[in-house]
Amino acid sequence: MTTPTPPPLRVVIADDQPLVRSGLAMILDGYDGIDLLGSAADGREALALVRSERPDVILMDIRMPVMDGIAATRAIAADPAITTRVLVLTTFDLDEYIHQALKAGASGFMLKNKPADDIVAAIRTVARGEELLGPVITRRLIEHYLQTPRPVAGGSLDQLTQRELAVLRELGRGRSNQEIAAELSIGEATVKTHVSRVLTKLAIRDRAQAVVVAYELGVVRPGER
Repeated sequence: MTTPTPPPLRVVIADDQPLVRSGLAMILDGYDGIDLLGSAADGREALALVRSERPDVILMDIRMPVMDGIAATRAIAADPAITTRVLVLTTFDLDEYIHQALKAGASGFMLKNKPADDIVAAIRTVARGEELLGPVITRRLIEHYLQTPRPVAGGSLDQLTQRELAVLRELGRGRSNQEIAAELSIGEATVKTHVSRVLTKLAIRDRAQAVVVAYELGVVRPGER
């Protein structure tokens, strides 16, 4: 029996530099399974494009006129009718932007100087609903911005079972489902179920937000190994 080909990932680009937009478009056009729907030159255009086209992923610049990428990301994440994932793509390797982007609802953060294959792999990762936070970004996020627990989630830790709390702790440490399964001696399918329940109970969007919430609620603390 032939396995059906999955539909292409629908992607839009938001960047205020025409050369960057055209360069990213050329990259995406060279890959199978990617359908580029359009591009925007500022955050307001990006938001309108997302609302009209409903892409799977938007590549979002941060510094843009009219509305910056952080504000546009926040608006996208706040709309329950939109399921688009935001992959922040920027030249600015600054802790402030990493934190603001993730707090706003981004599912990942990458620098524009990454190879084309890495950018496409990142798109596919966030489209699957997985976070894109490397160990370096996670560590910097912890050390510089999350020193004091500040509740931000819509739910309460009291709603979590002990197993769900353990899964949230491992998410906060940046571990994959496979690593969590090994650490807690449970199956990967069970991990996925627990992750889904954690996101629902705490009213958070995805795993990237779970990392932020784990530290802000003190489930994992800076310096903890």
